[in-house]
Amino acid sequence: MSISFEGRVAIVTGAGGGLGRAHALELARRGAKVVVNDFGGARDGTGGSTAAAQAVVDEIRSGGGEAIADGGNVTSASDMEAMAAAALQAFGRIDILINNAGILRDRTFAKMDMADFAAVVAVHLLGSANATKAVWETMRAQKYGRVLMTSSTSGVYGNFGQSNYGAAKAGLIGLMNVLHFEGEKYGIRVNAVLPTAATRMTGDMLDEQTLAHLAPENVTPAALYLVSEEAPSRTALLAGAGTVSRMAIVETEGVFLPQGQRTPEAVAAAFADLARLDNAIETEAGLAHVERIIARAKAAAIAAA
Repeated sequence: MSISFEGRVAIVTGAGGGLGRAHALELARRGAKVVVNDFGGARDGTGGSTAAAQAVVDEIRSGGGEAIADGGNVTSASDMEAMAAAALQAFGRIDILINNAGILRDRTFAKMDMADFAAVVAVHLLGSANATKAVWETMRAQKYGRVLMTSSTSGVYGNFGQSNYGAAKAGLIGLMNVLHFEGEKYGIRVNAVLPTAATRMTGDMLDEQTLAHLAPENVTPAALYLVSEEAPSRTALLAGAGTVSRMAIVETEGVFLPQGQRTPEAVAAAFADLARLDNAIETEAGLAHVERIIARAKAAAIAAA
């Protein structure tokens, strides 16, 4: 099966370099009209210039594709609304949004200024919400949309010195989970990619041999699959160095504690059993978990009667 984006319009934030650039170029190569968004700031988010976005647009156009540049800051809802309006004016629709813009301000939590914590959350989490909100009504009206969040293993597994980044990236998984349900009946599918790649944000942290394996282009196949017509929804794929895998949130079956035995001591005594992942459950929705534990409590009450 060949995946084509002919007739589709895609917005990629943070597309002036690294992952976003790789995504934008491949989308264009496969027929999409692309809005290349990049605020053009430094790695920590300071500064700003449209030069990076325009350079990618020039690459796309030199290859025969169609693209426009946008220098909006994802932390500004009005900038994202203007970006969506520009996309509609230029191309008439918006089919795909890849939320990729990001900054880094790494430091241990003990030494971190809370302004740096807030800045990173503002770009990664609130920025993705701003961009998604700006295109959401258009996608609902079209009865078609593909939204991709760029999460990270720092969020789902943790990395030292990245409390701000990890919190934001974990939040994107939650945003994906909820928007999946809200967009489902409108033909909107919402997914996440968790890249491992050498970009401007991470390149100086890795040795040359490792960098060679972590080209951003190795993440793009997973990203583009997740915004294709046949994409799943509420799916998180880890991608990098040639490996693509699925990340899932699971829970154990758990241990039921009868009335009169619901104490911290009982939890401690049962911990080894309740923590075992032998029969892990991948729950489809928050209410499904509630229904499962209520049904178990009711069954236990009937058995005890």
